[in-house]
Amino acid sequence: MTHAADIAIIVFLFILFSITHSLLASNRVKQNLVRTIGDRIAFYRLFYNFSSIISFAVFWQISPKPSVVIYDLQYPYDIAIFVLQILSLAGFFWASSFIDLREFFGIDQVLRFVKGTYDKIDVDEKTELTIKGPLKLCRHPIYLFSILFLAFRPAMDLFYTVFLICTTAYFIIGSYYEERKLVKKYGERYRKYQESVARILPKIY
Repeated sequence: MTHAADIAIIVFLFILFSITHSLLASNRVKQNLVRTIGDRIAFYRLFYNFSSIISFAVFWQISPKPSVVIYDLQYPYDIAIFVLQILSLAGFFWASSFIDLREFFGIDQVLRFVKGTYDKIDVDEKTELTIKGPLKLCRHPIYLFSILFLAFRPAMDLFYTVFLICTTAYFIIGSYYEERKLVKKYGERYRKYQESVARILPKIY
């Protein structure tokens, strides 16, 4: 199999994963589920995260991994890039600390359902517009630090390079669709936030 075919298969599988991931996250699917299962939608976020992990693991496992090395940095450059990667990971955890992780993973939804306090008007997640810390630098700091963590790599092969490009494109495209939902939910407050803060790459002025 040629390397071009390998790349095509990797991209196809990633697109397949991305479409499935995005469709399951869409408001249309969630609203249809609310009409069908009512407040049991409380379990959806947990299911969504679990199914996403499984489907991503399948993508990673079955994707071809051609033995083509794009680059392999030597000392001391590999150490310098590794340090940047660690700093990016620290940035990811910093950005994550400003979201409700229990709500994000779907734990609190299930607990509210068990207690009988779940409100299906929240659909699968209760969120608030919070603009603090890294959210003052860009509107999607988790995407930013994820891209940096994946990019700052001492060694890069063909599979990982294609994966990095696909992931970056998915974050950029996905942020547009995500913000359409946020504008509908928060209205003028979010529009003003969009006007004052960059999407993914922080403004340097």
